[in-house]
Parts: sequence; C-alpha cells; structure tokens
Amino acid sequence: MKKLKNVLLLLLLLASTNSIARSSFSQDSPRIVNIINFIRQIEPRDKNITEQVLYETVHEQVKLLMKYNLQGTFLLQYDALINPRYQALLKKEIERGSEVGGWWEITQLHVEAAGLTWRGRYPWDWHANVGFATGYTTEEREKLIDVYMEKFKSIFGRYPSSIGSWFIDAHSLEYMYDKYGIIASCNCKDQYGTDGYTLWGGYWNQAYYPSRLNGYMPAQTAKGQIPVPVFRMLGSDPIYQYDTGVGHTIQGVITLEPVYKNAGESEKWVRKFFKSIFEDPCLGFNYTQVGQENSFTWNTMRKGLEMQMPILASLQQEGKIRIETLETSGKWFKKKYPLNPPTSVTTLTDTYDNGQKTVWFNSRYYRANLLWENNTIRFRDIHLFDENLESDYLKQAGISNQCIYMTCPIIDGFLWSTPNDLAAIRIYTMDNSNHPKEIIMDKMFVKVIGEKATEIICCTASGKEYTFTMNEKQIEIKSNDQNQWMMRLNVAKGKIFPLNIANNQRIMKAQMKNINYGIICEKGIMKQVKDGVLFVPEKNKIVIDCSNQKI
Repeated sequence: MKKLKNVLLLLLLLASTNSIARSSFSQDSPRIVNIINFIRQIEPRDKNITEQVLYETVHEQVKLLMKYNLQGTFLLQYDALINPRYQALLKKEIERGSEVGGWWEITQLHVEAAGLTWRGRYPWDWHANVGFATGYTTEEREKLIDVYMEKFKSIFGRYPSSIGSWFIDAHSLEYMYDKYGIIASCNCKDQYGTDGYTLWGGYWNQAYYPSRLNGYMPAQTAKGQIPVPVFRMLGSDPIYQYDTGVGHTIQGVITLEPVYKNAGESEKWVRKFFKSIFEDPCLGFNYTQVGQENSFTWNTMRKGLEMQMPILASLQQEGKIRIETLETSGKWFKKKYPLNPPTSVTTLTDTYDNGQKTVWFNSRYYRANLLWENNTIRFRDIHLFDENLESDYLKQAGISNQCIYMTCPIIDGFLWSTPNDLAAIRIYTMDNSNHPKEIIMDKMFVKVIGEKATEIICCTASGKEYTFTMNEKQIEIKSNDQNQWMMRLNVAKGKIFPLNIANNQRIMKAQMKNINYGIICEKGIMKQVKDGVLFVPEKNKIVIDCSNQKI
C-alpha cells in the first residue's frame, strides 16, 4: 500500500509539473484570439440581403457568443452605429464583456453627416476612392473621424478604443490616436488584388506598429511609429494563401472565415489551422481573428461559426488560448512591446495533407518565409521594411478604385513566379558532374531561441545539417556539409528582377519610390547570374543583414 501511495504521489507531482510547464509556456508565448464581427447597415450588391437579414445575422452572432460565454469585438460602420436596433443589442453585449468599436468603411450617411458630398455609386460603395478614407483629402478624413467619434460617444458614453478596416491610412490612424486615444486597430490579411485591395509584403499575421508615413509599413523606431498596434485579420493559411493565384493578378482566399468551404467552414482544415496557431512553435506570440462581416449573412456563415466556437471555447477552458477583445490585445501588446517585435508563425501539419511545412518570420526590419515541399527547403519570400517609405495616400486622396500598399521585395515568390516556374531562393550542392543539384532533405525541425530568433534545422538522410536562423536583423545559413554548397535566387523567365549587386559582391540593392533598400552579405558573397543571384558561403556560412540600415 505504501508503494502504491508513493507511485500515486509521483504521478501527481508529474501532473503538477506538466501543468506548470503548460502555464509557463502560455505566458511566454500566448496564443491570442479576437472574435471580431464587423457590421454594415446595407448591402447594395445583393437585393436579397436586406437590412433585416443583416441585423438578424449580427443577432445570431451575439447569441452564439452568449451560448459559449465568449466575448467578442463588434465594429460598426457609421450607418449601423446610428441604427437604434444595433445600439440596443450591443449595449447588452458591452455589459457581458464584449467590445464595440468602429469599422472604417465610409458611407453616404457618414459623408453627409460630416458636411461633405457623396461620390459613390450606392449608399455604400466598396471602391477604394469612395468607400475608404484613402479616397478623401486629409482635411476630409479628419471631419469624417470627428463626426463618427462624437456620434459614438453620444451613444455609448465613451470614444471607441478599436477601429478596424481593410486598410487605414497613416494620417487617419495617427489623428484617431492623438485626438481620441484609440488603443488598437486591425486590417486585412496580406493579399494581392483581392476585391481591388493589395496589401503585400508586411507582417504575416500577428500585429505591428505602423510607420507615421505609411499605415501598412511596419516601423523601425519609436519616433517613426504610430503607437497603435494593428492586428492582421482573417486567419490566412500559412502554407497555401500566399501562392493562390500565382500567374494571375488577383488572389483567391484560403482563410479562417467561416464562409469558405475548403477552409474556415471545413472542420478538418480548421483543426489543422488551429494546431499551427495554438500548438506549433512560435516566437513571441501567435494571433488569429475569428468572425465574419454580416454581409455574408447568417445562412452562409452559420455552419462554420457553429463548428468553430465550441472548439475555441474548449481550448480556452484548457488554458491553451486567450480569447479577448481587440482592445485587450492592444493594451497587452503596447505593454509588452515598445517596438515591433520579432515573431514567427510555424505550420508543421499541412492543412491539405500534402506534406508541406512552413515558417513565417517577422521583425521590425523584414519578413521571411521558408517553405518545405517535396523534401526540399526554399525561401519563398523576403521583404524589407522602411518607415521612411511614404504611402501614396499620406497627403493626398487616392483617385483609383483600387488601393495598393507594398513593402520592399528581395524575393517575391508570388509576383516573380509563373505557375510552372516558381521564384525562390533554393539550396544546392554540386553533383558528380559538377552541376548544381537541389539538396534533398530528410527531416525538418523548428526551434525558438529566446525572444529574438527562430531556428530551422534541415537534415539529409546522410546526416548533413543545414541550419537557418532568423533573428531581428539577420538571416544566417550554415552547414556541416563539407561538399560545395550554395544558394541560388531565381525568378521566372520573363519576370524582371529589380535588384543589382555592387562590385564588392556584398551588397544587393534597389530603389522603391526614390528610397534605397537592400541586403548586405556579411559572410559569403553574391554573384549575379542569369535570372537571379548566387549566394556563395564563406567557411560554410552565409550571413545576410536585412536591417536595411547601411544601404
């Protein structure tokens, strides 16, 4: 009996230790979920989507949150803000712990309340030059903000803490912060051309402080940043969203949004996506947004949301995730990070069972993506950030019905590819005939190093290792392979590669809107070749400075 008691005591101690470890892990790298539903009063694209249908959709979203005792964030267009039914519904949600904020799509009622003239085709027009703040002068933007904020305060007794949109210009965001003290914002996932909106090359997922000159560009300094963290919405598939639509001008959508049958509506996809965001290694924290705009209607989103919510509620009860309002996440981010942090997103289980894996790394200086496919590893994307790169919409109104925000590319596996010729930086060795041959790997491991770096170790069947380390400023590639190896950047035939290598073979640079940017090879050299660049190691190591500070 005494022996049995000792065994039971040991098991209890082990269980306690595991519980502490899980708790500590959660605090060190929290997995954060915002349930954000944004609300429109009208939907001119479909006559069957009436004001009543839109209201009932939000009402059902509220009931679903109540069923699982979850708190959400509801963001209102101006038209919905002034609707007494939404006011009554959401005041009850505030009492329950949910948040109400602003959704920054501009409508006819909003424009006219600000004393301006409406230029849209419908009372709400989704074109960028009328439906978003970028289509208005800076003076008009301030009037639109003032009238919204005062109306919001008259209804809810305070100014909103959170304002979201597919994109918000830096002038508007800074004005909202300076005058009304907003705490957090959210914007669209990275995408190219979808719905006429391009946001390309920024933080993949996660959150960032934007430049004072560019609402999409991550800032490098406290002086150059707007102190409002912007969280990336929609929950993009880390493997497949990036490549969807290669060779075309408009991307498809593979996200957590509950209306997409092969993604957010599919329980199989959702559980694998949640494994990536909530269980796989991450640097700093991991984030995803759940929810949907009411324009999609309850009948379309119901299946996906009713599947997702109990899974999320269960994960929260187990202590694996934090479900909180956007305002709460913004306060946490500002308290923890004075500057844009290094973060990483890892996916080790393919959402579509094709055996692919990926790691996205973000820092205040750059983002990079490594993709494992068919036992090879490649850099699919590297973009640099520069807070001095002024957006087209900072000081003047956009006149196009599309909106474009981009950062500074080093390798762009989407824009510089064709369906049969994918741009990337790959790793090669020389075969017996002295010809380059892409290295076949056997295994891949991911390790987070403190709060500053992520390490990816790839091993061949013969025991050779290639280690990729991404930290705040640098990418380092090293190997124990004594055979000659190298990395090669290639772009698809017919695509223009915009960077050039300096005579010292250490610097590769380009210009974007009269701003110089580029990388420095601190170890190893670069050689220009047809359709790309060779990276040749020095003592089995390549070190690339991505801080863009010495170009």
